[in-house]
Amino acid sequence: MQRPEYYLGIDIASANFYAAIGKAEDDQWHIMMKPKGFRNEYDELGQFLNWMQQHQLRPENTIICMESTGVYNEVLAHFLVANGYMLAIQPPLEVKRAFKPVGHKTDPVDSEQIAEYAYRFFDELHIWKAREEILEQIKTLLATREQLCKQKVSHLNTLKALQRKVVRTPLAEQVHEKEIKLIKQHISEIEREIERLIDQDPTYRQFIGLLMSIPGVGFLLAANLLVTYQTNPQYFQPKTLAAFIGICPFEHQSGSSVFGASTSRHYGPPALRRLLFLAAMSVRTHQPQFRSYFYRKVQEGKAKKLVINNIANKLLKIICAVVRTQTPYIHGYRSVHPQLLSNKVLTLS
Repeated sequence: MQRPEYYLGIDIASANFYAAIGKAEDDQWHIMMKPKGFRNEYDELGQFLNWMQQHQLRPENTIICMESTGVYNEVLAHFLVANGYMLAIQPPLEVKRAFKPVGHKTDPVDSEQIAEYAYRFFDELHIWKAREEILEQIKTLLATREQLCKQKVSHLNTLKALQRKVVRTPLAEQVHEKEIKLIKQHISEIEREIERLIDQDPTYRQFIGLLMSIPGVGFLLAANLLVTYQTNPQYFQPKTLAAFIGICPFEHQSGSSVFGASTSRHYGPPALRRLLFLAAMSVRTHQPQFRSYFYRKVQEGKAKKLVINNIANKLLKIICAVVRTQTPYIHGYRSVHPQLLSNKVLTLS
């Protein structure tokens, strides 16, 4: 990808945003002018587009960079991409770590730093593409379902505590029981709507079918993996996906005295991590090969939680293989090392 001439950094908030233009001349970076503020409203974005065009910022010579701020940058992102501009949306922590914490911390200064970040790390920018409408709806429904599940657990725990009290309060218990029943109805409605949306797209339907051919992978896990794959297909390598979800153990040692136990980073999408853990628990119970592996490792002295984590990583390898080959899971399949075939150690009928 060829380097553009101009780098536009945007620091965005709920009500407004600041934009700074920078470029490099003779390998020397500089900001072309004082950052300018705009209102973060759709009706005002035409004014922002005119301002860019007045300063010769065209789609073919400009890259725009902003931090990921959730819904605050959604309208602006769609507007810029619809007008042909190349847009990169970066994690705020990556931008923050690129600069020393000195000097003023204001929105105009942040926009200048984001523009400089785009110039310095151009080869590492994540080019943003608008999601399809169906995929965006599926993602929103999955997030809503996750929130409802948390509310249901909260009501269940409170109801259980109330039922253990010596002095019972029937009205309070009835309120929680009604809320639990209503939340369950909403969850069922959301799941049916997710299924309906997936059925509308043959590609999504095929993807879900491939994943659900794998033991332990249910509809919800497959739907979450669908959103992850469509958003970040480059993550679908076993180690990369495990690190993204937060189940990849990393070594912790330094020098000759610090030797900590290998552990995961404990961050990543919690819903996807929990569903994968449940899938690992399911195959541990119902699949003979995973069940024998679990008990063998436990007898060797491995912690049960560690072995379950290993099973989850094995499932991720199968998931990535199924997605890569676009072939359903084959029960009892055993891979053959190519060297065995070349040495004729194994003959095939």
